[in-house]
Amino acid sequence: MKVLVGLSGGVDSSVAALLLKEMGHEVIGCTMSIWKDRPNIKTSSHSKCSSHGACYGPDEKEDIASAQKVAQSLGIPYHVFECAEEYEKIVIENFRNEYLAGRTPNPCVRCNAMVKFGILPLAAKRDGISFDKFATGHYARIEEKNGRFLLKRAKMTQKDQSYFLYRLKQSQLKDVLLPLGEYSKEEIRELALRAGLDVADKPDSQDFYEGDYNELLNVSAMNGNIVDTEGHVLGTHEGIWNYTIGQRKGLGVSAPEPLYVLELRKETNEVVVGPKAKTFRKSLTAVSLNWIAFDALEGEMRVTAKMRSTQIPAPATIIPDGDRVRVEFDEYQASIAVGQSVVFYDGDYVIGGGVIESSI
Repeated sequence: MKVLVGLSGGVDSSVAALLLKEMGHEVIGCTMSIWKDRPNIKTSSHSKCSSHGACYGPDEKEDIASAQKVAQSLGIPYHVFECAEEYEKIVIENFRNEYLAGRTPNPCVRCNAMVKFGILPLAAKRDGISFDKFATGHYARIEEKNGRFLLKRAKMTQKDQSYFLYRLKQSQLKDVLLPLGEYSKEEIRELALRAGLDVADKPDSQDFYEGDYNELLNVSAMNGNIVDTEGHVLGTHEGIWNYTIGQRKGLGVSAPEPLYVLELRKETNEVVVGPKAKTFRKSLTAVSLNWIAFDALEGEMRVTAKMRSTQIPAPATIIPDGDRVRVEFDEYQASIAVGQSVVFYDGDYVIGGGVIESSI
């Protein structure tokens, strides 16, 4: 079988290619070039070889060189596809619009569904490269049941990345291989070391962009007020996009008790803060839904759900409500951020998910 493997220059995707080759597949390595030069970012001050890597940044050439070296070590062909324009329109513009609207986007979720598992394999086909399956180094699993392709959490849940893949469609899942789903990170590094791959000890990426998000937003300060829940002005800010729901540090206001960001109001350009107790909510609504386990939610369903990739899934009931879904948690949840994704699970299986529209 011919397998196209997305190589990022890191240990995970490199070992994915290694494992597939050892299984006897004909492996082809590829990388998508997504960095678009930005006049306001002159130097590579956030090296991806540091302990805080990122998948998007001015150090992209280093990662491409690393991926090319891995391909040479494995003896597989390697290609680089220019995807910067598509990435800019699909991911960066959405990232910018969401933050400026007072929402907290998840660019990695959007990138995976539309660029990494979408634009990249299409670019390869446009260049005349034939392959049967597309593979990445994500820690998750795919299982076929009765003709439907299901997404599952990784065997080692501490490293599970299924949260970032919940928007994949059946048309994508049927053509995807995720060879790392049964392994731990330690085992992957050991396999890379045994194979003599230089990336065996390379640090993991920590975020989609390592620099200051303002470098990508590229907007002028928009001064406004920081207020409490009763509207009393406690301080000022230079833009609501500088804050996230649940943030405590760096607010620039003093109070008898610690204050947390509760709400970002675009209409009035206000950052609303309050005590920790007010950060908890018990329900939310989500839109832009994608279902993996079935075509549509037809009635109430018991699930576990999480709103951050590192969160332990919490018991909840999901209830269909037109083109959205209402999520009722059994216990109060802290800092539900509008714009983030909520993903639903039935045990290890990903049921689906959506984008948080509101919290109650």
